[in-house]
Amino acid sequence: MNFLKRYYMPLTAFFVFIVYLFTLAPTVVEIDSGELATVQALLGIAHPTGYPLFTILGYLFLKTLFPFRAIYAANLMAAVFCSLGLFFFMTSARFVMDNAALFGTERISPGKIKKDKHHKSLHAKNGTDAKEPAKVPEEELGSLKKMLSIISGALVLAFSKTFWLQSTSVEVYSLHIFLINLNIYFLLRAYAFSKEGEKRALRGWIFFALTLALGFSNHMTTLLIMPAAAYLYFSRYKFNLSSSYKKLAIMLAVFFPVLVVIYSYLPFRALQNPALNWGNPVDLERIFRHVSGKQYQVWLFSSAGAAGKQLEFFISTLPGEFAIVSLLFCIIGLFEAFSAARKFFFFLLTCFIFTVLYSINYDIVDISSYFLLAYIALSFFAVFGILRVFSMLKSASANPYLVPGMLVGIFILLQAYFNYKDVNKSGTYAFEDYTKALIGSTAKNSIIFSYEWDYLISPSYYFQNVENFRKDAVIIDKELLRRSWYFNQLKTNHPAIAASLKPYSDPFIKALTPFERSENFNPELLERLYRTMMTGLVQDNTPRHPFYIAPELVENEMSRGEFTLPEGYSLVPDLFLFKVVKDDSTYVPAANPDFKIRLPRYRDHYISFIENTVGDMLVRRAMYEMKFDKTERAKMYLEKVKKEFPDYQIPYSLEQAFN
Repeated sequence: MNFLKRYYMPLTAFFVFIVYLFTLAPTVVEIDSGELATVQALLGIAHPTGYPLFTILGYLFLKTLFPFRAIYAANLMAAVFCSLGLFFFMTSARFVMDNAALFGTERISPGKIKKDKHHKSLHAKNGTDAKEPAKVPEEELGSLKKMLSIISGALVLAFSKTFWLQSTSVEVYSLHIFLINLNIYFLLRAYAFSKEGEKRALRGWIFFALTLALGFSNHMTTLLIMPAAAYLYFSRYKFNLSSSYKKLAIMLAVFFPVLVVIYSYLPFRALQNPALNWGNPVDLERIFRHVSGKQYQVWLFSSAGAAGKQLEFFISTLPGEFAIVSLLFCIIGLFEAFSAARKFFFFLLTCFIFTVLYSINYDIVDISSYFLLAYIALSFFAVFGILRVFSMLKSASANPYLVPGMLVGIFILLQAYFNYKDVNKSGTYAFEDYTKALIGSTAKNSIIFSYEWDYLISPSYYFQNVENFRKDAVIIDKELLRRSWYFNQLKTNHPAIAASLKPYSDPFIKALTPFERSENFNPELLERLYRTMMTGLVQDNTPRHPFYIAPELVENEMSRGEFTLPEGYSLVPDLFLFKVVKDDSTYVPAANPDFKIRLPRYRDHYISFIENTVGDMLVRRAMYEMKFDKTERAKMYLEKVKKEFPDYQIPYSLEQAFN
């Protein structure tokens, strides 16, 4: 029992880590996974805000775990960071319970009975007279109750949907989870030390400033903790010039140099032109633009309607985060925390409110991870709620916490069960299979024009640059062609294609410069030059390279007239893409559909997109084969659809042609 009491926090974190291994993605998944694994493996520069600490730590981690495939090691690192974050979550919870009197209440935690008439133990709430020495068994039961509450609250957080999901694949939010919990722990210690002498207090605040700098060097949403941190700081020191602002100045003197040193990675590495060099931050203007995430600011505080939509999303998905059952602990814990540790209650409430208010004003699809601090705050409340449940349901038996412990355990198991299918990435190979099959279907030295970032472009960065799969194929991101830095990356990786674009890209970049600097620009000129450049890309490279255009471009930009082929060129449906041809009256062969895409058992909209996109293209190819009376080949493509994607609805007229 003594061993468990001493090591229950690392043991719980390790147990959760083992569970995470069962849901860990074996390879690349959707959205930024491929890009982030690439910058870690090759010391590149990721999309804004650059995430230098994440990149450097990932590089060291991948080098340490050299026997593993790079992408698996990168995914494994996410599970490690989330487990470490959980450990510091528990450490913070225990610290508050052990020092409840310091956080705005006169009662202190179980196992720390004081005879001071101004202090009451949490036992007093359960009927124990604080003025009389507690009996050893009761004291041990109090410690057991606290331990079980912390473990249970940690498991509520560990198996909440968004938190758990960050552990399954490489993502900056896994490191953010670790660092934000580290921030909270050192902030609480600094606040507590502030009542134990100036020297120790200053040391505590310096450590907090250091961890805060580490947090900001990974993800800027670290700022979401700042209002709550300010609340604790100024509630302790008030607005006193000698004690308050002097310490702030010292903290800033630690914070900024650490931040500058870590972010200096960006210009130093950019000057070496890595294969992935997002933003090319080689000067102060580009560094500021990249670190501030300027290109994403258009979605920040965009409209009241967007904020309302995101708030509705948060409220509607909140019960699912904790599978409803564990959310009850959070609600109970609100009242218990207010009673037991009032300043900590207001700290958590500030974290929750500010996180939600800020995040709902960011109009992006994958917004859930921005609510992580709110979910962490709720899980702290859950610790207090579970503590209260143990008190209310305590029996008079030899094991008074057996029944409430089993009840809490069942609730957490239900939460894990309901969330498992939504977070489990262990069988996710679809993005690797789709990317490799698509690139593999093209001719040698081909050009692929697309903006399927989530499904193709991001994964291709990893497979082409880290695993050297089909490096001859050039994938050009249609949306990134709107950014001046992208032409430098093209020049580094594909100098001949960058040179062919120069007559079009030079005037475009000149017109783009005032836009990127937020100066007056000519939008009509900019759009015209952009469209001319896309057409020129096809015209100047098709004679030298097999040129393919992704279906989303055909269905969207080309159908609206925003992108047109050079005169005399047309499109033929290939296996996954449309091939640009000079003469569409002559039959153009395509590869046999002998690819295999392993689809996971559970579907989401990303997997459904792959199913529908591939199904659509195979049907189009079958119809093209029918146009040239190649019935057997048409049938081959349709049979592939039926076999690989049984849920895909083949057009009735095409089905009838073979019946």
